[in-house]
Amino acid sequence: MSASRIILTCGEPAGIGPELAPLALAGGVDFAFLGDPRHLPPDTPWTEIRDPSDPAPDGRLPVLRHDFAAPATPGRPDPANAPGVIQVIARAVELVATGRAAGITTLPINKQALKEGAGFAFPGHTEYLAHLAGDVPVAMMLASTSIEPPCRVVPATIHIPLAQVPAALTPATLEQAIRLTHAALIRDFAIPAPRIAMAGLNPHAGEGGTMGHEEQDFIRPLLDRLRAEGLDLSGPLPADTMFHAPARARCDAAICAYHDQALIPIKTLDFAGGVNVTLGLPFIRTSPDHGTAFDIAGRGLADPASTIAALRMARDMAQNRR
Repeated sequence: MSASRIILTCGEPAGIGPELAPLALAGGVDFAFLGDPRHLPPDTPWTEIRDPSDPAPDGRLPVLRHDFAAPATPGRPDPANAPGVIQVIARAVELVATGRAAGITTLPINKQALKEGAGFAFPGHTEYLAHLAGDVPVAMMLASTSIEPPCRVVPATIHIPLAQVPAALTPATLEQAIRLTHAALIRDFAIPAPRIAMAGLNPHAGEGGTMGHEEQDFIRPLLDRLRAEGLDLSGPLPADTMFHAPARARCDAAICAYHDQALIPIKTLDFAGGVNVTLGLPFIRTSPDHGTAFDIAGRGLADPASTIAALRMARDMAQNRR
């Protein structure tokens, strides 16, 4: 991979994404905005480029132009723009797949707007990217950027009701999350011998079967089998003692049983610096750990910290892959 520029996709034009793009220039990462320049704040200094490798003057936002059907009204998504949002994501994947860009950082989309305006059939960004990559298995990592020791969490189950978690948390689900995390820590985070901690599903990791049986029935046997292959795994551990500083220092990432078990600690410890990383893709994808924020869109209140952190992580991951 010789390309070094990151592609920043526009996300939902009526959200805070377009106003974050020029603010993110302060992060010092070489990136190009892929979207409709009409959706940027009116005072944005920007330069249209034809290819990700084209230069742009210092202080001006490089824009890979992708015209949308309609202007954008902050806070009010227009169904007419939904196809453009989807097309931008696919175009970004084509740019990285052909080696013309080093990675993708995606600004947030609104899944309801895409479903209503374009019949979007995927639960979210991650699943669509996995489809574009050939329906590869993926996992979601949330990684901190501004605390030490770092916090990296991977939920083995994601956007499902809590009542469905015990059935969805299977040995195959867990093994996939562990293997994807192990491979990504080596390839993308330059950690040659990753240490991975596994949280139990139940309070106190089941406490010997008195508070649940999943740990004894299949989590511990799975970890033992993978340890025999040489993976450095600890657990299953009580989740309530896994995320203070000394515990974080003992592992490079934590696999969690369900969404909130993973996201509560990282959003508490590093709310502004958390980055969403998709593991398992053949290309790099990061995103800020927040949504479209329709309530503040267009009001000049958007904080670029998470977008800058996501761009920097994509840049660093690309360097590690080289």
